[in-house]
Amino acid sequence: MPVKIRLQRHGSKKRPFYFIVVADARSPRDGKFIQKLGTYNPLTVPATIQVDRQRALDWLHKGAQPTDTVRRILSFKGVLYLKHLLRGVKLGLFDEATDMEKFTKWSTEHDAQIRKRQDEAQRSRRSRRPMPGRRPERRTENGGQG
Repeated sequence: MPVKIRLQRHGSKKRPFYFIVVADARSPRDGKFIQKLGTYNPLTVPATIQVDRQRALDWLHKGAQPTDTVRRILSFKGVLYLKHLLRGVKLGLFDEATDMEKFTKWSTEHDAQIRKRQDEAQRSRRSRRPMPGRRPERRTENGGQG
């Protein structure tokens, strides 16, 4: 049975919300699934992603194929990097302690980048909002002269 890790759409019209699920490749998009791995909300800035790393990693080791979008999500959350590091441990290139050290270093840098993006988005949202109590300046065609 070919198994895929894919998105299952929920939410109303023009307000998408997705579950990340493991499903038989032959089942319909929003139909029967084997296991729910997490959620993905593309409407927030940046997009909100919650994934159970361990379960996703287990399914990848069992041979489940992620779709293109899910592959990007798993890469963003570090699941594919963790799989890559575990392959290095299996081949004997380094031990598990080094593996976890590399992953925690990557994870802290990645979390800092995400926080920076959230702060920038929040600042830009605030700068677009008009200040309370102030009227917007009126502009005329001849540069403000009567």
